[in-house]
Amino acid sequence: MSRPPRRKNASSKKSDGEGAYSPELGKTIQRLRKAYNLSLGELSDQSGVAKSIISQIERNETNPTLATVWRLSKALDTTIDQVLTSEEHSNIIEKSSVSAIPVLTSEDGLCTMAIIGWLKTVDWVQWYDFKAQAGGVLESDPHPKGSVENLSVLQGELEVWVDGDSNTIKQGETLRYRGDLPHRITNIGDGPAHATMVNLVKSSVMT
Repeated sequence: MSRPPRRKNASSKKSDGEGAYSPELGKTIQRLRKAYNLSLGELSDQSGVAKSIISQIERNETNPTLATVWRLSKALDTTIDQVLTSEEHSNIIEKSSVSAIPVLTSEDGLCTMAIIGWLKTVDWVQWYDFKAQAGGVLESDPHPKGSVENLSVLQGELEVWVDGDSNTIKQGETLRYRGDLPHRITNIGDGPAHATMVNLVKSSVMT
């Protein structure tokens, strides 16, 4: 993930280089990390920030420097603006710009998943906008036990493989399958495919 985040002027900084940030900062970092299914160690490797520091940030036990926030936001493919934005009381809960929505890319570079779900709910439900070029393959490791994925095809034709079982779905169809087993989505059509994906984490149906 190489998109550089836009810088935001820090209105409050300590003289030692630490920023006085909202308690929501740690929660936001943790939710983004979970949305990407990253461990603390994996985020540490991608950002260059020590695992222990990330853990302290997520627990709101330390105030990170702006440089640390920048490295974490870059590794999480988002902007400093989005990471530092604090909540305000309003009937409108949240609005995300296109540039602020994190995007996952498959290993072959042919599939993308934009994280369009609410980050506050990633422990229960994860919502993605999935797109794949012809021949694109998205391999996924098992999610937490009891997870159920719901894939609804808006365009094209996809094949879903789940631990030895496979099924083909076309435009207008929805497939629900176990997300707690190794699974793979392949665009078997001649053109691009587009689908929405909702992962119900630890679904009561499967527990």
